[in-house]
Amino acid sequence: MMLARVADSLFWIGRYVERAEHVARLADVMLTATLDRTETANQVARIALSAVGETNEDQVASPFDAARGLTLDRLNDGSVITSLSRARENARQVRDQITSETWERLNLVHLRLTGAQATKAFGDGSSAFLHEIIADLHLFKGAADATMSHGEGWRFLLLGVHLERAQLIGRLLEVCFGRTGERLDHAALTAVLRMSCALEPYLRVYTADVRAASILEFLLLNAEFPRSIRFSTDQIEAHLSRLSRQTDAEHVGPERLAGRLKARLQYADMSEIEREGSHTFLEAVLAECGAIHRGVYEAFVAYPLEMRLPA
Repeated sequence: MMLARVADSLFWIGRYVERAEHVARLADVMLTATLDRTETANQVARIALSAVGETNEDQVASPFDAARGLTLDRLNDGSVITSLSRARENARQVRDQITSETWERLNLVHLRLTGAQATKAFGDGSSAFLHEIIADLHLFKGAADATMSHGEGWRFLLLGVHLERAQLIGRLLEVCFGRTGERLDHAALTAVLRMSCALEPYLRVYTADVRAASILEFLLLNAEFPRSIRFSTDQIEAHLSRLSRQTDAEHVGPERLAGRLKARLQYADMSEIEREGSHTFLEAVLAECGAIHRGVYEAFVAYPLEMRLPA
């Protein structure tokens, strides 16, 4: 069984890297929306900021300032720079568990964000700056998949990625289509798909019919799209099933919680979700993701020592 502190660091590397990529994409889409009409740009900005928990719109003067804050504000716990700094620190602590390729890629993107020229580079070309960060994080994930042994360490890393992704997409859907979601026009709906890196995959399934109900169904229940909540929960259950074989914990393990969530999404029916209210379903999914996170800690990180000692 892997040391708890090592499992914890790898798990959080996955979470922080996924969070950084998601927030960078939100910032980029928010900036792109400023090329559209003002009302659409404001709507997209409200969605992006609400999806990361920033609901005080009076604190930002413009979408550009908001995007810069989401990217480079060291005092913002959810910013790209904060997430990547924490990912790098966790990676430094488990340097012997990851490959040179993954460490170098993470270190390079961290240096780009924390360098003396970062603020100027963002101002000179914010969209290009964000695209480079997103591309670097894709390369990090690719390097991890291609160069790390697909054992416990890799599974904890991917477990963090997919749990974070499920929660991030869930929060985005809740903001857009939940209890307090506002009516979105075509341009804003397209922006939501871009925030989820889902525009082209969605169009291959639904062609040019961009509708709120179809977006909700695609990002929630599609079994093949890697950023849908269903796909992520399938991955969470698969990784936890393999990891849990290493422990004899007597309490309800996180793999059982993940299996229950997987079944909920696998057998969900959109007509029932719409009838009962999408907010109710999304709140339940997010609550179960939170329970899985706590279960992971109980089973693999904060477990009592006597649970792992031989009888």
